[in-house]
Amino acid sequence: MLFSVQSAQVPLNLLTLPERVVEEQENSWLLQLRTEGRDLLADPLFAGLEVEPVIVAGEPAPEIARAVREYEIDLVTVVTHGRKGLTRALWGSTAEEIIAEAPCPVLTIRPPQHDFVEYRGSRSEVRLNRVLLATNFRPSSSAATHVATQLAGQTGAELHAVYVIGDYFEQISVMFPEGGLTALTRLRSYVQERMAQLAREDGARAITHIAEGRPYEEIVRLAAEKDADLIVIGTNIHASLFGGTPVLGSEIERVVRNAPCTVLCVPASRVLTPLPALVTRPVPQM
Repeated sequence: MLFSVQSAQVPLNLLTLPERVVEEQENSWLLQLRTEGRDLLADPLFAGLEVEPVIVAGEPAPEIARAVREYEIDLVTVVTHGRKGLTRALWGSTAEEIIAEAPCPVLTIRPPQHDFVEYRGSRSEVRLNRVLLATNFRPSSSAATHVATQLAGQTGAELHAVYVIGDYFEQISVMFPEGGLTALTRLRSYVQERMAQLAREDGARAITHIAEGRPYEEIVRLAAEKDADLIVIGTNIHASLFGGTPVLGSEIERVVRNAPCTVLCVPASRVLTPLPALVTRPVPQM
């Protein structure tokens, strides 16, 4: 599905309306939107695919969340930098609202980034070489672990898993050495045991990494160091302080904004096996 949210009402049959009809309405933006939509649907990347264009009016995050439920969407792809019009991208805060509200995984792309699509002559292939799973072993990361394991298994990608012990533990140990150091020691031991278990689990066989510091910085650093094609992270959604739309945790937001590759945000409420939108056949190019 090619889904676009506009700030004003758009005719349901805009893309099939004759040009003269649109011109008669004296809405140049509708004509431009219609032209961009047709051009986008004619892109060779869509050759051989069944594409359903849907254009609605409203606010992006709630409308996309509603469409996910109505059409039983498995994956939402959001570009966080780009052009205007139908193909315009969604800037930081809007993209993060979509991640927070969508009941399915959201793939965030921020060009230019390292991606996992290779073009070979008349064909394009989804080729994952390395997948980085960011985990904290909480319920919010279990779905992400499942999806990352499935993706790595089905694509033959090398799976890396990282746990970051937050720098606040170090601060606590400085402030309360008699208790903080003990807690930090126990946490380090616990993380080592869980990561060893993850590396041994059937279907996972992950290469594990344990880091200490600011979580998003360590995740981004490791993704760049290992030349990861994709970061998979579980989303833990919080209620807004002022009763508005749900929000992401600050560390997840910073991973999305600073990652050197695309990021797949997986909500804890839904596990998909497999994730068909990322496990695909080569797409022929015209």
